[in-house]
Order: sequence, then C-alpha cells, then structure tokens
Amino acid sequence: MVIAPLLLSCLILLLLFTFLSRRTRSKREPPLDKGLIPWLGHALDFGKDAAKFLTRMKEKHGDIFTVRVAGRYVTVLLDPHSYDDVLHNSTSLDFSRYAQVLMERIFHLRLPHYNPAAERAAMQHHFNRDNLTRLNITMYRSLQALLASDAPPNRMDWKQDGLFNFSYSLLFRSGYLTLFGRRCDSSGGPTDIYNSFRTFDGFLTKMARTTLKPEEKREAELVRKHLWSLLSPAQPGEGAAPSPWLQGYLKHLKEEGADEDTQTRALLLQLWATQGNVGPAAFWLLGFLLTNPEAMAAVREEFSGILVASDLPEDQVLERLQHTPVFNSTLSETLRLTGAPFITREVLASTTLRMADGQEYDLRQGDRVCLFPFLSPQMDPEIHHEPEKFKFDRFLNADGTEKRDFSKGGRRLKYYTMPWGAGSNACVGRHFAISAIKQFLFLVLTHLDLELCNPDAVIPAIDASRYGFGMLQPDGDVLIRYKLRHPL
Repeated sequence: MVIAPLLLSCLILLLLFTFLSRRTRSKREPPLDKGLIPWLGHALDFGKDAAKFLTRMKEKHGDIFTVRVAGRYVTVLLDPHSYDDVLHNSTSLDFSRYAQVLMERIFHLRLPHYNPAAERAAMQHHFNRDNLTRLNITMYRSLQALLASDAPPNRMDWKQDGLFNFSYSLLFRSGYLTLFGRRCDSSGGPTDIYNSFRTFDGFLTKMARTTLKPEEKREAELVRKHLWSLLSPAQPGEGAAPSPWLQGYLKHLKEEGADEDTQTRALLLQLWATQGNVGPAAFWLLGFLLTNPEAMAAVREEFSGILVASDLPEDQVLERLQHTPVFNSTLSETLRLTGAPFITREVLASTTLRMADGQEYDLRQGDRVCLFPFLSPQMDPEIHHEPEKFKFDRFLNADGTEKRDFSKGGRRLKYYTMPWGAGSNACVGRHFAISAIKQFLFLVLTHLDLELCNPDAVIPAIDASRYGFGMLQPDGDVLIRYKLRHPL
C-alpha cells in the first residue's frame, strides 16, 4: 500500500525532470550545454570552481554558450570586444533583479523602492572631488592610528600575524571608522564588527547559492543579527559623529521609504560592499611583493621620495601618492590576477546579441547573461602574455607611463582588465578603494619592518568557491612578523 504512492511520486518527479530538460537550441541561439543531471545541470561544477568549469566550456563551445545551472539557463559571454552590447543594453537586460535576489538571500534585505540609479547618484556625491579628498584624509589618519596601536610599542619587538588577517583587519577597521564614523561602545567596536563580519563573510557564497547546511544556517543567522545590532542607526555609538557618507546614505534610504529595520539591513549590505574587497586585495598585493624582490624594490624606491617629505601636511602627502606609476601597475597586475566578479544581467525581453565579429545570437526572456572578465580579458593569453604569472610592470610602458594598449584578434581592446566591473555598474567607490590600498601599503612599507616568518613560504592558493563574488580570497594564510621602523 505504501509502495504505490512512492512510485507515483517518483513518476511525477521523473516527468517533471523530463519536462524541465526538454529545452533545445534554436538555430540562432548560442551553443546549449544542459549537463547530465536534470534541472541541476552544471550547478555543482559552476559553484565548485567557476573558472575551471567555464574554461572547459569555452574550449568546447567558444566565446559564447548557454549552460543550465539549477533550473536557470545562463548565457556566458567571454569575448571582451562584445561586452558593450551587454553593458549598454538597459532595455532588454536588467541588473537590478538578480541583485535583489542576492540582497534577499545574503542580507535578508528587501528595499521598498529599489532604484540602483538613484542610489548610485547618492553615492557618487561622496566619492568625488572634495568629498573624496576628505574621505582619503580621514582614512589615512585611521590607518596611522590603528597601525600605531597594533604594532609593538618597543621597536625591538616583533609581532606575528597572518598576512590575510593583518591586511584585512587593518583596512576593514580603518574603512569602517572612515565611512561609518562610529567607534561604538567597548562591546561593539571596530574589532568586534570585523571579527563578526569575517564569520558572516565565510558563509557568503553558500548564502548566495542557498547551499547552507542547517547548522551553518543557524550560525549565519546569529552573526547576521549580531551585526544588525552593532550597525543599527538607533545605536549611534560613542566617540565620533556619523560620517557625511553615512548620513547621506541613511537620508537616501528614508527618502526611498525604508523603515529603521530595513535601514539596518541595508547598512550590512554597504559594510560588505565597501569593506569586503579592499582587505583581500591588499593581502594579494603585499603577498606578491613579499615573494617578488624585484617588484618590492621598485615600489619601495618609488615610495622613498614621499617618505623623505613625510613632514608635509597630510593632503600633500596624499597628493604625492597620486603620482606612483610603478605602484599603480603593481596594483593593476594584482587585481588582474585576483579580481573575479561576475557581471550578470536578467533577460527581461527576448533580444539579439550582436558580437563584434558580426555574428548574432538570440537571447530568451527569463534567461540570464553573464560576463566573466577574469577569464577574458584578464587571464587571456592572447591579451596578456603568460597571464598566470605576476609581472609588476605589465601595465607600464618603457618610458614609465601607464600602458593601455592591449589587443585581441588584431584589434585594440577597450576592456583589458575589469576588476571593478564596467559601464553603469562599475564600482562607484573604486577610487576611494584604490587610495585606501595605496595608503595602507605606503604606511606599511615605510614605517614597518615586515617579512615572512618562513622566507621560503608561498602565497596560499585561491579559494575557488569565491569566483564571481569580487576579490578572490586565499584558501589559508601565511605567517608574517613585523615591528615599527619609524614612528607613525
């Protein structure tokens, strides 16, 4: 009696899977690769190591193809010459819908009137011109103060730490104090927020893919609520007034109809957006320098001229830091190797994608389109010779100026590296982020003696599950030790 209903259920599931697997490729559509598992398709391989999986698909199908991932069909485009046809199509392709899906999954956030253009305009005001200068000065002071308090007071004593924790912690706490402008009480200071955020961020990819185990889901919920309590606008904290950026963002949320609870959840989103990538980027940069003596010597030499004039006012020191072509190339190379966001669009209405080579492909309503610049242009051997190698001067011309001339297929490229995204959805705070990384490295290299505990240590491998979520993170850490060389 029990077997019959069970068989019926299995039959229904089989029929459902069969129905969901019926999609076939039409003549004008990209190559279709559904995978062997009904509904799930390639979801496991995609989530485990997107770069490896998409490289395999590119070798099989070329620069454009459609794959099935957990019931959704995603068209992946890997020709940088053709990216503009996706980036500039705001009529049929939409950024905000998938962004809202991720906001709800990760941050439990549903904004009442989500308007990316209005939010971007509100943000840009604070990351431009005089406002950016003031942010940079505040960041510089925060970095100095935290570095001085973290370092051993006796200049003969060494302090040991993991390079990832050292970089991430210092930049996160400084960035938090700069943008949120709140020191909180003793139980909820920047260090508490950093530690809680690291726990939360460890679950981020699984939250996005809805693959948390029950015990992970409970822990993620607890740390999310703890961060909400620390970030709540109703708990302004002590020691500093809210920053103009924070005041402006809260004003924007109120104008969009967000209540206090929604504002708190949105602040956690902004904490991730503003602080989740800068620390990891600084880790890779400093790691590459510590394991590449030629690059380290070149950056140190460039910074030495600024150190000589370190008695200058802060704004003049920061102005001199704007003219560092060697550092800029080194950072660009670091971001080329470790910046790996997906650029995703929802297909609102069936449309035609026109490739740079003249080929046209139909895109179906309800599908998604994904660009993965990490594979091309960033790791494309036709664009960057020996792309897997760190070359600090890759983005320098022979005369020391910035190199921008890269090509593919005999044609000059508009997009030769895209760690900050592109188009209307490029990271609005990228100039502040670049300045923060530069300030961090300048202070570390000019005021600290810092070295690997094991001179033969290698930088940890990449955590492959982080592909698609901005800056990559290491699968582990490497021990360093440091002490003050010059007072801060």
